[in-house]
Amino acid sequence: MKITIERYSSEPTESIELKEYEVESKDITLLHLLNHIKNTQDSSLSFSQGCASSVCGSCAMRVNDKEVLACAYKVKDGDVITPLKNMPRIRDLVVDFEKALSFNKTAHAYSSDNSENIALTCEDEKINELQSDCILCGACYSACPVYVTKPEFLGPFALTRVWRYVSDVRENDVKDKIDTIQNSGIWDCTLCNECVPVCPQGIAPKQDINMLRSKSGIMGHMDPAFSNNFGGGFGSFDGSPSF
Repeated sequence: MKITIERYSSEPTESIELKEYEVESKDITLLHLLNHIKNTQDSSLSFSQGCASSVCGSCAMRVNDKEVLACAYKVKDGDVITPLKNMPRIRDLVVDFEKALSFNKTAHAYSSDNSENIALTCEDEKINELQSDCILCGACYSACPVYVTKPEFLGPFALTRVWRYVSDVRENDVKDKIDTIQNSGIWDCTLCNECVPVCPQGIAPKQDINMLRSKSGIMGHMDPAFSNNFGGGFGSFDGSPSF
């Protein structure tokens, strides 16, 4: 079996190389194979790994242009392995998550300090049970095409976590979170659905973003593109003409 891995190094000068490896192993996970190559053929090969049980998300990468967890994916002959997109590369299949994770803070994707201590019912827990399963693997962040033109887009990675807290009955700062995601947030999503099939947990960020849009509408927000056209063409909302 042959696979190809995209190698990258910035020292002494930046270089990218597609390197082919031939191995005898069959019916094994990609993570197992990467470790085999590193231990027997190329000790310089760099990649990230953690629990090897699809829990930590550390080994997310791309196979044939699709995001996967290396510990869960069964490698096939001819596979081409590349790192996650939209993140700075450190070496080979290792990327820098710092900016991706920073969007959680920017989007206020966390429980507020003044959230109430309310006992949850089974129904309450089910509302955001799926979103709570996010393992921070970055697959949806990598798959999102919006970053090509808008690097500061909050993205599916953070927005689905915002919905997790906005939909929580204990959350007292819903307005703050909704206000925060209006710029470079929910309205910049193209609803292309690229983030949905790559999530190893079965979370659908596109659906969560649509829910956030609905919630925003209820709280008085509107798609800026629509509101600008509406205001410019039909007058302002206070009833005065706009010429």
